[in-house]
Amino acid sequence: MPNLFDAANAPIGVPEEVFVGDFIQFKITEFSSDYSNSLHTMRLVARISTGGSTEIIITASASDDDYLFAVPSDTSSNYTVGSYHYQLEIERNSDNERIVVDRGQIKVSTDYDNNVDPRHHAEIMLGKIESILEGKADSDVSSYSIQGRSLTKLGIDELLEWRNYYRREVNEIKKKERITHGRKTKATILGRF
Repeated sequence: MPNLFDAANAPIGVPEEVFVGDFIQFKITEFSSDYSNSLHTMRLVARISTGGSTEIIITASASDDDYLFAVPSDTSSNYTVGSYHYQLEIERNSDNERIVVDRGQIKVSTDYDNNVDPRHHAEIMLGKIESILEGKADSDVSSYSIQGRSLTKLGIDELLEWRNYYRREVNEIKKKERITHGRKTKATILGRF
């Protein structure tokens, strides 16, 4: 594997996923012939998909004819985890006129060094539902009321329905991870000729 800290080995294109606290580096090469980096500035502007005001702005530097984006670990450690919509903007240095040349999505993922639960939401929910089902025999009260406040628990049928839903979600997540890492899935068909 090449040294990814070296600008010459920086991956080309905006990554699909980055991690909080990591050194992030990539380069954009496709616009260099039309927008010389000596006459233009390129920025990646990303806004969190939940509609909040969280924004990430990264300004590229010139690297030969390409635009090089580099974010130190100290900076990315302050990023908010989530899915972001981004746009690549090119600004003409002479008069600050700007155009958008590309748009897409990027995911900012958590750093597991920060003592967070690394499981996906579906895995967490499946675990909780299964633990409720295991304890259901001990405390099968479906509803109760205390001082005018009442609480109704999910019934077994509803819990089983949710468990099946989250099992399917977990299986899809695991399948995607196996495909991403080049491993076989249950749908892999082997043949011999």
